[in-house]
Amino acid sequence: MSERPKDSGEAFQNPVAGFGVTFKAMFKKRLTEQYPEQQKTTAPRFHGRHQLNRHPDGLEKCVGCELCAWACPADAIYVEGADNTEEERYSPGERYGRVYQINYARCILCGLCIEACPTRALTMTNEFELADSSRENLIYTKEQLLAGLEPGMVDTPHAIHPGTDEQDYYRGLVTEAAPGTERQVAVSKGEKPQDAASSFGPAEPAANKEVDA
Repeated sequence: MSERPKDSGEAFQNPVAGFGVTFKAMFKKRLTEQYPEQQKTTAPRFHGRHQLNRHPDGLEKCVGCELCAWACPADAIYVEGADNTEEERYSPGERYGRVYQINYARCILCGLCIEACPTRALTMTNEFELADSSRENLIYTKEQLLAGLEPGMVDTPHAIHPGTDEQDYYRGLVTEAAPGTERQVAVSKGEKPQDAASSFGPAEPAANKEVDA
């Protein structure tokens, strides 16, 4: 069954309507962004690079629970927890994140790790310039992710605020470091040198060795 032939008026109007869209776009103002000369302004709730937060006295909010690593759909987070001691304390709780790494070659910036964190230790900043020429440099360590010190804070490790417990920190009752708070000596400092290389991805196959009979 043959199709009904189009009349000459319809055949003429269709191309003209298409060119109409083209002509309208020709006179619109260009939306070219002069990046990186002009820095792009992100939305206030933009999901960018992560940040590990501190309590007002400087102790770390991360308790090394690894829930963020379990929630990550891209397997981009690696956490090793360790126990606090009175001689070396990094967080108000029993444990802290000794090793914390995020692989931005895998991270999809979905924010599920933020929702999983029970202490609000992990949040996301507006920083979006994460490109690098090396995969190794895309693995951010705890030192790179940890928030800087603000006035009234003392760098970790240091003792808990006198007369308080872990719950007081999460209720917001601790607002600054106690007078005379001093930084403790870090004995168990430690991200091992091989952690950054071995935390993500399959291990290299072992070389075959001949065994003497």
